[in-house]
Amino acid sequence: MTSALGWQPGDRLTLAAGAGVVIARRDPGGLVIMPSRPYIVIPAALRRRCGLRPGDRVLLAVFPAEEVLAVYSFAVVDQALRAYSPVPDGREGMRA
Repeated sequence: MTSALGWQPGDRLTLAAGAGVVIARRDPGGLVIMPSRPYIVIPAALRRRCGLRPGDRVLLAVFPAEEVLAVYSFAVVDQALRAYSPVPDGREGMRA
């Protein structure tokens, strides 16, 4: 995913968090440095702010036009799916 954004080892990133989402973007003044291996460590303070615990699984989404990587908690994904589900109660349209 980082290669889709053109991020390279040594690039500086800014991370922001809130409401179950962490946003990472390249920023020359950023405090996080992209390591040689393609991964990003989310600092504990940001994890707490958005309700992530160590080991939680997340959904990663890349927005190349904005050069942004978004990290969504499964709680946020669940809320979005429930809000836009074509099957509100989970039973309509389902066949046994």
